[in-house]
Parts: sequence; C-alpha cells; structure tokens
Amino acid sequence: MTQDPILTITLNPALDLSTAADEVRPELKLRCDKPLVDPGGGGINVSRAIRILGGTSAALVALGGATGTRIAELLKADGLKVMRLTAPGETRQSLAVTDRASGKQFRFVLPGPEWHRANVADAMSAIAEAARAGGWVVLSGSNPPGVPAGFAQMLAVRLKDSAARLLVDTSGEALRAIAASSTPVDVLRMDSHEAQDLAGRDLPLRSDSAAFAAGLVRDGVAHAVIVARGADGSVIAGQDGCWHAEAAKVPVVSAVGAGDSFVAGFLRATAQNQPVDQALALGAAAASAACMTPATELCHAKDVWQLYEERVVTRL
Repeated sequence: MTQDPILTITLNPALDLSTAADEVRPELKLRCDKPLVDPGGGGINVSRAIRILGGTSAALVALGGATGTRIAELLKADGLKVMRLTAPGETRQSLAVTDRASGKQFRFVLPGPEWHRANVADAMSAIAEAARAGGWVVLSGSNPPGVPAGFAQMLAVRLKDSAARLLVDTSGEALRAIAASSTPVDVLRMDSHEAQDLAGRDLPLRSDSAAFAAGLVRDGVAHAVIVARGADGSVIAGQDGCWHAEAAKVPVVSAVGAGDSFVAGFLRATAQNQPVDQALALGAAAASAACMTPATELCHAKDVWQLYEERVVTRL
C-alpha cells in the first residue's frame, strides 16, 4: 500500500542515556548499570517508530558538536533517512535512572543550545524546502531555548505554499500559541493534562475531552484535535466526528516514547489514507506497545499489530 511522504522535525534532539541503580539516594555515589544509548527527541522517535511499523519517513534533525555527530551515526545505523540541520551549539543529553528498590524512574532532561533569529529562519527555510506537496510534516518535541513559542504557527503559514499537511504534538507556551492562532494546523495532539490546562477546567470523562477537542476544531485551531487520556485511551475530534480508541491493558514497564509511538502509528495509517478511526486505533496500539518496553526503547512491531487486531474503537 502506498504512503504519502512524511517529514519529521526535531529541533531539540538529545542523546538519551538510560541506566539503573539499586537505590536513588542523595549525597551518595550511585553505582549504575552500563547505560543504554538511544537517539532521542520527538521527531526522531516518531521516525524510528514509523520504520518499526514498516513505513518510511525523512528526519530533519538539528545537530551540533560531537554529541550531534554520535546521534547522526546512530540514526544512520537505524536505517533512517536523516537531513542534518546545523544547530548553534552542542546537542544536549538526557538521563533516565531506574531505582530498582522502588521501581520508579527518574528523568533528567538538559536544555539544548541557545538559538538565535538567524537559526530559526534557517530551520524554517529548510523545512519548507524539504516538505512535499500532499505529504505530512510532523513537529514534535520541545523547542530549544531561543525558538519562539509561535514557531508551529509560523510553520503552518509557511507550509501553505507547499500544500504539505502539518501535525503538531506540543505543550506549554507553544500549545497556547497555536490555540490563539488564526492559521489552523491539520492535526494537533496533546495529553489530558495539557488539554485541561488549555481548557482551564477538569476533563474527567472521555466525552469531556471530545467536546473540548471539537470546540478547538470549531474555533479553527486545527482540522482535527487528539487528546491522549493515558490509560483511558485517546479521543479525536474532526470532520468525521468524534472517536475514542481504548488503551490496551498491558504491563507498563516504561511510558517513555508512548506519545511518539502514538503519533507514528496514527500517521502511518493516515498517510496510507486509512479511515480516521483506524488511524486512531493504530496510534493507540503503538502507544500501548511502547509502554511494554524498557527505558527509551520504542514499540515492537509484533506487539503493535497484535494489539491493533484487538482494537476497540467507539464513535462518541
């Protein structure tokens, strides 16, 4: 089955290190296991998960310094098509430490290098040049320091000329900037905490999330809005109405990468022109499968397809 082109954008990637210690306690030297090393960042993870699911994408990644070079080598070894954008400084690292005594995971995320106006303009031009008419552009993950909160809004305006479609998965000030914009993105995704913060009220029921998402669509914020409700699955509101896909009941090892895996599954199906309810179901299956894997490891294809076969999708 043919697939529309997909371009993922990662402006603030990280070299993800994950390890474990017997117990995480202050003031002590903690002896840790040999770390696992993965290339990280929202867009990178989406591209990696799309490949796991048998799809293809190009990953435009801002990289700098020795850490950036190492990430590029890891992505190449993964078989990904990487388009390198020069970052204004050394690419950051992040650290995840699992406390074996409690089973809890501690995640330490460092800031990326400071961007300047010229770096933002270069990134915007590179994305517009790489985007394909009729294809998808995925902007996922945090903005580096110095990148304006309205970057996604600016990108939506810029992509009008290329006829590419834009999916944005963001939070905080960047999410609020999109909500206040007069230029809609094609798909906007957020989790339930972000949705409640944006709504200014609790959204305890899936119907509440669906109504809030539908309101954003009516207001012209996006053509479709997805709200991830964690263990209660995900809802989407758009031109085809509102749908809910259940999250599979799986043993949760680590939720790291679940959101990016969702985006990969949803977009893999959408880029194949599958119905919205099936795309939502594949996204939910990929997110659940990612929860079954440790640390920064993403979903496994066999788990995704098994969970997809057991999907429960309901029109709201």
